[in-house]
Amino acid sequence: MAVASKTWKALGTSVHVLTTDPHELAAAELAVREILEDVDAAYSRFRADSELSRLNAEAGRTVSVSPLLATAVTTALMAASVTHGAVDPTVGTAIRIAGYDDDFSRITEDRGPVSLRALKVPGWQVVHVDRASQSVFLPAGVELDLGSTGKALAADLAAHAAHTAMHRGGVLVSLGGDIAVAGPPPEGGWRVLIAEDSAVPPDGDGQVICIGNGGVATSSTTVRRWRRGGTILHHIIDPQTGLPASGPWRTVTVVANSCVDANIAATAAIVQGQSAVAWLQARRLPARLVENDGTIHYIGPWPDPSRVAA
Repeated sequence: MAVASKTWKALGTSVHVLTTDPHELAAAELAVREILEDVDAAYSRFRADSELSRLNAEAGRTVSVSPLLATAVTTALMAASVTHGAVDPTVGTAIRIAGYDDDFSRITEDRGPVSLRALKVPGWQVVHVDRASQSVFLPAGVELDLGSTGKALAADLAAHAAHTAMHRGGVLVSLGGDIAVAGPPPEGGWRVLIAEDSAVPPDGDGQVICIGNGGVATSSTTVRRWRRGGTILHHIIDPQTGLPASGPWRTVTVVANSCVDANIAATAAIVQGQSAVAWLQARRLPARLVENDGTIHYIGPWPDPSRVAA
């Protein structure tokens, strides 16, 4: 039976849901839509009424949050811990100052120069989550941005919810290129297009790999770019400087046990620069790294279309 798919826009990006059983597509779609609505209300940085916006506005005091936002913040702090601060959610102020202060579709126009200066971000250690009381404390002046892990977490949650809602078969969920799968894959595995731009359709040109489980994520400085006063900026912030990362990699794709794990590693590699090679090798994570000049490097057992990745 052929794979069925549904595509729409949410969270400012493209959503693709694929099921191995066409009769299960409607249930999977509904489950994914419900998760994405919850995610948008919990931790969108561009909704004044989101929980995250309220949390940032009330920095300096302890704020009660929903289980979903508590999970999202905890995931972001875990990412910071395992990457030794390369992926840090306290970049909120830095990314806003750089010009990413609205939904991306509305920031592409050059609104004049911005004043940027190197300044280390506050650091993830200043954020405290109390899971027992379902509360978060941010010191005054600290602003969270969950962009590095939030979309990947949403993909994992959506794939799990979709699979739970289905009676049979497997599902793939892609949120702007952050991919999570659940349940049995189609024969030969899920075919995943590797592209620098998440706007490329799944059947577009490019390298294809096959996966049977887990997740795939790509981080890139070539997309979500904008111009301010003639300067090109992008969304991946180096926490050590508070400025857009400027290392040797323009794009990194990682395959891991979950979309969150893949996204953490891909984003960390962009920030870490050359040292990312040893970091990825030590964790035995299959990765594809593209240098700024287009040279491609592979690390680990990079999957290919002829076999399903373990």
